[in-house]
Amino acid sequence: MAVALLAAFPAAHAQQSPQTPAPAAAAAASASVTTAAASASASAEADKDAATDRTASAKPAAQVLDLVTISASRRREPARDVPMQVSVIGAEGLEKRGAKALGDYLANEPGVSIGSNGGAGIGAINLRGVTTGADVSATVGVYVDEVQIGANGSSAGGNGMFLDMGLLDLHHVEVLRGPQGTLYGASSVGGLVKYVTNTPDSTELSGKVSLGASTTSKGGAGNTVAGIVNVPLKEDVAAIRVAAYRDKAPGHIEAVGPLPGKETDGGQSHGARLSALVTPSRALSLRFTATTQKIERDGRDFVDYSPATGQPVHGDLRHQRSLSERYQLKTDLYSAEVDYDFGWARLEAISSYQRLDTENRIDATSAYVPLLAQLGINLDAVDVRIPLTLSRNSQEVRLTSAADKRFEWLVGLYIDRERGRQTQYAQSYVGGGNGPQLAFIDIPSRYREDAIFGDATWKFDGGFSLTGGLRVARNRQTYVQQSAGLLAGGDASIDAASKDTSRTYLLTGLYALDKTSNVYVRVASGYRPGGPNAVLRDIVTHEPLAPPTFRPDDLVSTELGVKSSLLDRTLQIEAAVFNVDWKDIQQASSVNGVSVVVNSGKARIRGAEASLSFRPSPLWSLTASASYNDAKLTQDAPGLDAKSGDRLPRTPRLSMAVQAQRHFELAGHAAYAGLSVRHVGERDAGIPGSKQLVSYKMPAYTLTDLQAGMDFGRYSLALYARNVFDKRAQVSTYTAFLPLGGNAMVSVAQPRTVGATLSASF
Repeated sequence: MAVALLAAFPAAHAQQSPQTPAPAAAAAASASVTTAAASASASAEADKDAATDRTASAKPAAQVLDLVTISASRRREPARDVPMQVSVIGAEGLEKRGAKALGDYLANEPGVSIGSNGGAGIGAINLRGVTTGADVSATVGVYVDEVQIGANGSSAGGNGMFLDMGLLDLHHVEVLRGPQGTLYGASSVGGLVKYVTNTPDSTELSGKVSLGASTTSKGGAGNTVAGIVNVPLKEDVAAIRVAAYRDKAPGHIEAVGPLPGKETDGGQSHGARLSALVTPSRALSLRFTATTQKIERDGRDFVDYSPATGQPVHGDLRHQRSLSERYQLKTDLYSAEVDYDFGWARLEAISSYQRLDTENRIDATSAYVPLLAQLGINLDAVDVRIPLTLSRNSQEVRLTSAADKRFEWLVGLYIDRERGRQTQYAQSYVGGGNGPQLAFIDIPSRYREDAIFGDATWKFDGGFSLTGGLRVARNRQTYVQQSAGLLAGGDASIDAASKDTSRTYLLTGLYALDKTSNVYVRVASGYRPGGPNAVLRDIVTHEPLAPPTFRPDDLVSTELGVKSSLLDRTLQIEAAVFNVDWKDIQQASSVNGVSVVVNSGKARIRGAEASLSFRPSPLWSLTASASYNDAKLTQDAPGLDAKSGDRLPRTPRLSMAVQAQRHFELAGHAAYAGLSVRHVGERDAGIPGSKQLVSYKMPAYTLTDLQAGMDFGRYSLALYARNVFDKRAQVSTYTAFLPLGGNAMVSVAQPRTVGATLSASF
């Protein structure tokens, strides 16, 4: 669509919660996950007992690994019994690591990466290599409990923003790998990231206050204040939880050039969450939540790297800046969940409203000023500003059968209404004042989707079960574009509309080798919606220069895996091999400077994943995980200027992580110390030989973190050191300026950061 302003011009001129629990289970819901190891599986009661033992003594009595109850399959069940790869990352472990953003949460998850556009909340999540590096819309869905966040329509910024939620009363984060189109719908072809929050507890008053401070090498100081309070209004009937936080993020980038400055990427985030639970009877529960969060940054965390040498252009942690690159993202989410247990089935109805407001600004001087000078247009500076708003309403109704030894089923209805407005300005500056406006593009859009879905599971004697699922989704979209200016391809006024129907399916087979080990096979499909195109007409023939619409792209994944608990449940192993076939890939292409979307190209992704969790004694815990990924085009992709056999961008062949933690006693108090090491292989931010996605190779890197802490009863202290050896790991690259002859804008790992968090609970 025309949203790819930065990429469009060169193409034209060269030759871009767990589910709300039933009332009886509400009190136990918040105790169902305690480990951050990948997909460990367990019971809530065993989890609660183990946590109590660890607090009381430096030598926990429980030596087995805990079971983890998740909601990945829209049922609450042990992760071991879910036939797909699911990682569960506990909030307690994240706090100990000093994690504050989604990139931190997922840092130790091999096969997961975030293509950042220069800071928190702007970029795209990539799972299992399902990305073209310049995706038309999101390939990974993001949920808060049972509500999807962000835009499905490609015109409303769904490809460049995601909810980067702070530790706002989080219980854990689930990472579902592979397409989730049947149960979770559109824009989850690569997988899903799910924030699961704590449920209000109507049995006791409780709360927690945390104060954190940190300092970053060659940067500034940061601090965090957070608090949670749980208030029972009537025992076993009603309760509320209120959480709030404010985080000051230290900067570490130095701006050079006409607008110099220190720590220019610093800023702050703040948010609040209110959740109320009412259970008027044992069969009925109602949960209402309101969440607000705002992220503000003074600039982007880019470092300018030369595409020729792969070295910093202006020096270590330096970025040339002529104009401000401030940005902010504000998210408001309101939801209501009604849960009624008929006995034979459970009815769930979820309604939500969300609003996203963003102000985004990029200094494009280094790319556009020299390019326009070649056309005789002499300017001092150019920036691109992109304000965007999104309003979204969704309703989902599900009926889920009671647990049964023979047959279980689920049916649902989903309705989604989205209204977005994206405006793009390219403004020039000359002699200290405004120059000509190079582009103005206004894009209001609407997206409507209605879907029905369901699945059924048959359980047979001998430990074998079979699940089949289907989703049928119908979407309609409208799109308007008013544009003017050189970089927009001249004056144009375009109205467009589209509609399409997508069908996704799921088929799994699970076989229990014994009571603690399963093998499974999973075949699943996913889709991204099609949409209307911004189509210009030939000035001579008046024929359209591109198709009026683009189709959904389809992806089918086949996965074979095993989940096993060994050595009296002190060792858990999960492994999977998978093959992904992706066709009709949506790609941006340029017509007279206006970006349109075309369907072309096919890709195949083959890979393997493995993780293990080992507790050899009550005092030691070890986890390790690894991912291998071979992602290639199997058909030419003209929109990407790529050929069959080219590797898909941004995805390393190999990534891995290892974590170890030791519990001990110090001065009569329980204490711990831990180490984590992660390695990510070489990646290419583009495609070799492509003029659209210009190649820039990011070297492999290895980062090391340390954690330690003590428990004083009501008080606890957590210490952490991140990037201990102060490596300049190139985590992500923004490539929009490379086709213009500009530099690679690289986001490097935050330099060595040392911090502490003091928490008090009651």
